[in-house]
Amino acid sequence: MHFRYARHSNDLKKLTDFYSGILNLDILGGFQDHDGYNGVFLGPNDGNWHLEFTESPDAPNHSFDEEDNLVFYPENRLVYDQILQRIHRENIPLVKPKNPYWETHGVMILDPDGFRVVISGDRIN
Repeated sequence: MHFRYARHSNDLKKLTDFYSGILNLDILGGFQDHDGYNGVFLGPNDGNWHLEFTESPDAPNHSFDEEDNLVFYPENRLVYDQILQRIHRENIPLVKPKNPYWETHGVMILDPDGFRVVISGDRIN
């Protein structure tokens, strides 16, 4: 099974820069003016999952709370530390998670749309 997480946004460029620049996800493809939508696909080149972000003239109407998190598990300590360095370099503030597990086992930040993103050190080899 393959997995795609799709979400509408007001600013496709900011999301693309965030997920490719901070999390180092590959830009797998995208589209322009497909029935009024622009989009981008981000994820690992060799993975069976990816994120799809779209934008259109219609503003998104998101409803999320403190428990809605995208959680990423870097494959090793080097990758984890590199992500933390990019977060620090870009002055991205850390967010206190509602669930204390994530504070103990990683860091939480907000993406440009205000969604919570966890970088977990839990499964580092």
